[in-house]
Amino acid sequence: MANFDTFNRSGTIADQATFDVGLRAHMVRVYNYMASGLALSGIVAFALFNYEGLQNIFFQMGRTPGGSIVPVGLNALGWVAILAPLGLLLLVSFRAAKMSVGSIQAVYWAVTALMGVSLSLVLFRYTGASVARTFFVTAAAFGALSLYGYTTKRDLTAMGKFLFMGVVGLILAGIVNMIWPSGTMSFIISAAGVLIFSGLIAYDTQKIKEQYADAWGTDMAEKIAIFGALSLYLDFVNLFQFLMSFLGQSRD
Repeated sequence: MANFDTFNRSGTIADQATFDVGLRAHMVRVYNYMASGLALSGIVAFALFNYEGLQNIFFQMGRTPGGSIVPVGLNALGWVAILAPLGLLLLVSFRAAKMSVGSIQAVYWAVTALMGVSLSLVLFRYTGASVARTFFVTAAAFGALSLYGYTTKRDLTAMGKFLFMGVVGLILAGIVNMIWPSGTMSFIISAAGVLIFSGLIAYDTQKIKEQYADAWGTDMAEKIAIFGALSLYLDFVNLFQFLMSFLGQSRD
């Protein structure tokens, strides 16, 4: 586990205290970015769920047998909104070193706003009470897992490699399940998703600490905070969506 002593063994106790204060401030900045991103996604999702004019921008709307208006498909702009976050994430992954802090912030807010489009589908599918309940369950789990990642002395690097492989497996399994739908496969994917993204929350929290240690005393801290927030944001959203498969109550 990287810490101040690993890169400056000649440091004093005062230096270590300064580092610890800086680390705590850095983590607060990360969590503030993440919380603000979740709030923006929530606002976009809520607006799309409640205003018909906005719904028609992204969705093809239809009525259920009960008379409720729901999305029955995506229009061209809807597909752009759903796929654009992936393109933006690939952009910053290749050009992060050359991008300014302002540019990275713009990408972050764009990703979290666009994620609100896909998250609005959760509101159409599940009751508001079950969405709120699952959100608070996710928040509680996130808090506990992130605290573990922050405080544990165990090196989680090896676990991260298996978790990454698990994410790849989830993507492939999801594609197969879209082509040949299976209730059993959907259950397995959701259960695996909960486990994988729970592990990623702890892993990414520890990684953020290590990245701050490497960047301490440089001008990279703000970029690292944004990237850390983006990692935790994606972990939270994915955990929430997989938990909805178990805790969500359908509107039908």
